[in-house]
Amino acid sequence: MTDKREIQISYEDKGHKGRFVARINGVADEGELTISRVSDVLNIADGTFVPDTLRGTGTASALVQALIANARAKAYRIVPLCPYVRAQSLKHPEWSDVIQN
Repeated sequence: MTDKREIQISYEDKGHKGRFVARINGVADEGELTISRVSDVLNIADGTFVPDTLRGTGTASALVQALIANARAKAYRIVPLCPYVRAQSLKHPEWSDVIQN
């Protein structure tokens, strides 16, 4: 079952590290997808975390889609070390332009 509340995604840049953050109004917790910047053209998707309060809302999927969109907009490739990002990349061959296997 998917919750229909709007998921807001933002990005926090911390130098060589960064994270996509997902929030839903009315929910105190947040989900995140962390990345490590290897170079201007290569980032590693380190991990995705969604707390129980956001499960079933599509939050993890929204985080990965934000990562893919960002990679395309900024012309970098992603090494999917995160098991969730890796699994999603295998289900989406159309992401091959930004996923580095």
